[in-house]
Parts: sequence; structure tokens; C-alpha cells
Amino acid sequence: MAGDHKAPRFNFMVMLLSTAIALFMLRALVQPFLPPQSQTIPYSQFQALLQTNGVSDLTVGQDTISGTLKHPTAGQPAAFTTNRVDPGLAATLAHAGVTFDGEPPPGMLAGIIAWFLPMLLFVGVFYLFSGGGRAGGLLSVGKSHARVYAENDVPVRFKDVAGVDEAKAELKEVVDFLKSPADYGRLGAHVPKGVLLVGPPGTGKTLLARAVAGEAGVKFFSISGSEFVEMFVGVGAARVRDLFEQARKEAPAIIFIDELDSLGRARYAAIPGGGNDEKEQTLNQLLAEMDGFDPSSGVVLLAATNRPEILDPALLRAGRFDRQVLVDRPDRNGRQQILRLHIAKVKLAQGVSLDEIAGMTPGFTGADLANLVNEAALLATRRKADAVTLEDFNQAIERIVAGLEKHNRLVAPKERAIIAHHEMGHAITAMALPDTDKVQKISIIPHGVAALGYTIQRPDADRFLMNRQEMIDRMTVLLGGRAAEFLIFSEISTGAADDLVRATDIARSMIVRFGMDEKLGQVSYEPEQPHMLTSNGMYDFQPRRYSETTASAIDAAIQAMIGLAYRQACAILAQNLALLRECAEGLLASETISGTELKAIAGRVIPWTRDADGEQPKLPGLNPHRPVA
Repeated sequence: MAGDHKAPRFNFMVMLLSTAIALFMLRALVQPFLPPQSQTIPYSQFQALLQTNGVSDLTVGQDTISGTLKHPTAGQPAAFTTNRVDPGLAATLAHAGVTFDGEPPPGMLAGIIAWFLPMLLFVGVFYLFSGGGRAGGLLSVGKSHARVYAENDVPVRFKDVAGVDEAKAELKEVVDFLKSPADYGRLGAHVPKGVLLVGPPGTGKTLLARAVAGEAGVKFFSISGSEFVEMFVGVGAARVRDLFEQARKEAPAIIFIDELDSLGRARYAAIPGGGNDEKEQTLNQLLAEMDGFDPSSGVVLLAATNRPEILDPALLRAGRFDRQVLVDRPDRNGRQQILRLHIAKVKLAQGVSLDEIAGMTPGFTGADLANLVNEAALLATRRKADAVTLEDFNQAIERIVAGLEKHNRLVAPKERAIIAHHEMGHAITAMALPDTDKVQKISIIPHGVAALGYTIQRPDADRFLMNRQEMIDRMTVLLGGRAAEFLIFSEISTGAADDLVRATDIARSMIVRFGMDEKLGQVSYEPEQPHMLTSNGMYDFQPRRYSETTASAIDAAIQAMIGLAYRQACAILAQNLALLRECAEGLLASETISGTELKAIAGRVIPWTRDADGEQPKLPGLNPHRPVA
């Protein structure tokens, strides 16, 4: 990674200064142990020698007098030094017959400390303020913190990115321009100034940006949106200017801003009496820089976000981020390609089908699949296996979806019985209904934080559309657990809390979004609002746009829809009641049911048949609306 060029030079200067100081201090420490070159005598002795003409070659300094003794004592050097004393005071002391001397000057070590300690303090403060030789100190607050990668520092290529073929095709145009801008503009076209990568977290937006830089073989400036803003006003705008200035000098180059939403959030009116918002200044500078640079200069701006709905509209207009590239969750074929990349370093057992694993992971992103492969490899390593098997992937999926097993969590026998019948109610209801997702596994082993049991269903293929009856059937499966509790124990528990939330969400969407109620008609009462903020940056509370009469009708329709699904679940389980009891007892004994045992149970389930109008007959003696005591 290229970057700070000043840091090595600064460190060399500090090292040189430290070496000089160390040499001076070493000399001062060793000096006392060396043979003396001169002797120090009292000033009173010096005056006596003067009177007897015993000295010569005198050198008078400000504080000391040095010279040579004419008749030195044996074994002592002839050179001498004495400390001067005020002449008036010296005469008085000599008359009194007192031996006296002046105050000696500070030694070499003390002198070194007196001279160099302030210098060291200054150097240390400067070093800290400059960020310790790195970007980020107080003296570099206006400098961009972008990590700069040279052409050979980005090893990622398009072949390393799988499952997003459409996005790669869009970005290859940017690569072609960076490689040969002159040829690309021969018909007058120019590359988009900015390309915004949009998609859920973990889908590979950052990896795609690095792949573009790797394919194009240009400098890659990578920075997060949050790194622009500091506590000092104006720092963010200065860093934006510095970043674009660096990129222009290194053109052709790519600027990549990750998590753009932290920088480009929609602006709002300043509070009266308040100061300017630092984030707004930074965003304004970014908008100005995007307007100012020439697309033919060879600088391309890439950015990534998973919240495009909260970005400022000025960022998304033509001439700034001209193109938005969707990096969505991969489909089954895309998941298979991603798995093939990640298992390159994993030893798989014979017969492990990547297509089967891809079918078991609908909705998984690239990051989820990477984590899945790693978890499966860890599970195989933990059991000291020679290779990773399909069962390891199954367990890894369960760990990711449901959490870790809690074998040490003690559940009372009565509660275990309720949980077992609840989970079997889900499973048998799903097996009895046509076109529902296949039941893969049932377990009453506690998982994660609050899951006391679970029933895993996996679709045979990715689904993008659902009709009215399929949505009712999905609610029926969700309410099958509560229906089983009621039929077996004549009571209901809190175990269906999450099921009720999900079923209610489905029913509300059917009524207010999809127009699936005959009485309320083909009207969308509450359009989907994926964004959290409106264009002016204020929270959007979305007041309802219908009357109280319509609101009451919506509530009644939701209750009727859930009631229909609940009655259907009760009816399905009532005609499979003996099988429900038998399978629940087996689940209590084994705690887990999967594989061939599930296939055997599915073969014994009585399929559910509807009347011509889609309604089911009411069973005598069945009261699914019994009030809870």
C-alpha cells in the first residue's frame, strides 16, 4: 500500500537526533573514569600560587581561570582549573585566612539535559500532533485518510466475484474506459462520473469496486464515508478537496467511498440560531468536486450504500452519480457460483452437491455463504473428520439460522410436551397443504437466545411471486403450532408469539398493500415505505390516508384472514390428530426428526382438500376462538 512518504523521512530525523544525544550522554558518563587531563584547585590556592609566581600560561574565562603549574606535584597533571571568585570577596576571605573556591559550572551531563530536554519535549509534541508519523494527527486533520493502493496492490479480479453477473457487466464499461479513455470516447460519449453500488449488506459491493480497480490496473483510493467528518468544523470539506486533488494527480484512478449514506444523508434546514452542520459542508464540497472534475481526466468515482433511500437527491441527479448498479442477493445459480469460489480451499467429501447446498440457502448473501463454508469446515474439523460432508453444511445452516444449541437449558416436562406438539403442528400442517415449502428438520433442542424449538422448511426453488391462497397457506403453517396446542391441551401458550407477529404481517400486507380482500377492493391503502427518512431528512411518520370506517374494515379483514388460516390449521390437525400425538411422542424421545423419518411421516399425513370456493367445512365441537383464562 502506498501512502505516507513523509513518515520515513521524519523517523530518520528523530533517529539521528536521538543518536547524537545518546553519544553526548555516553561521553558524560564515561568521562569520570578516564585519566584526568587537568586538576581543579581552590581559588585561595591559586592566589597563593600567584604570589609565589608558581603559575604560567593563564587563560581567564567568565567563570573559570585555567593555566599551568610551574612546579606540579608528582603524579598530578601540570594543567589546572579554578573557579573565579569576586575580587573584593576574595581579598576579604584571604585576609581572614580561609580556604575558599567559587561555584563550579554545571557538568557536561547537566548541560546536555539543560540544552536538549526542551528540544526533546518539542520534538515529542510535534510527533504526537503529526499523528506519530501517520496520517491522522492534529497537523493533518485536513488531509484525506484514503488508503491508496497501487496498480499491483489490488489482487481482486472479476473472476473472484461471483453471483452478480449483471453488476459486473455494468462495471466492465468503467474498466474499458480507464484502460483506453481515448478509444472509448471516439463517438463523443463519456464514462459516467459516478457509479453508485446499491444492495443489501454482504452482497459484495466493496469487492466489486476493488475488482474494477484490479481489472483496470489503476490507482485505487478507498475511504469510508464516516472518515470525512471529525470534531473540527471544515475538516470534512478539506479532506474531500484533498482526496480529489490526490486522485487527479494520480489519474487514471478510482475513488471509492464506502458507506456513502454516512456522508451523503439528505440535508435539512438548519435549526434557527444554530451553526452550520459539518456534515452538510462536507456533502456540499463533495457535490462541488463532482461537478468540477472532467470525466475525460480519467478519475471515476465509485460509492456503495445499502440505504439509497436516505441519500440527498442532489447526489443522485444526472451528472453526479449517473448510474446506479444493483448488487442484489444472488439467486440459486449465483449462490452455487459463490460456493464454488469459497470451497476452493476446503476439502469436500465425495458426493457433496453444491446445487443442493445452494437450494438450502435461499436469501443468503455472498458474505453469508462465505461464513457458511467456514462454519461447516469448523464443524468437520471439530469432529476430526477427513473432509466436509453435506451434514456439516446442514448443521452450519441451522447454527446460522437458529443459533447455537443449548443442551444445558433445562425445560420442564410439561413445557417440553407443549413444545413438541407445537413443532409437530407446524410440520404436519405444512405436509398436508399443497405447494408449501418442504419440511427439512424438526427439533425441540433450545437454540439461540429464546428459541425453544424450531421447524425448518426449505423451498425447492427461489420464489418471487405468491398468490392469495399460498399466502393463506403460509399463515396456516405459522398458526399450526398454536392450533396443535389448543387441540391437545385445550389451552394456548406464549410459544406462538413470533408466529402471530409473522402471520399478522402477512395478513396486513394482503389487505393494505396487495388488495387481496374483496370488500376493500383493489386498493393500496398503505404503500410500502422502504425508506426511513423523507427527502428533507425528517422522519416520515406516514399518517394514514383513509377514514376511521376504512380502518375498522381493515382491522376486521385482518382478523377474518387470520381466523380463516387458524380454522384451516385446526381442521388439518383434527383429521391428523392420532399422527400428531404419535409423532410428538417420538419427538420427545429423540428431540430431533429429519431425513427418512420425515419422509415416512409425510407419507402418512392426510392431504388437505378444499371446497370449490376455497373454504373448509367447520368441524363439529371445534371452537378455535376459546377465550384464554
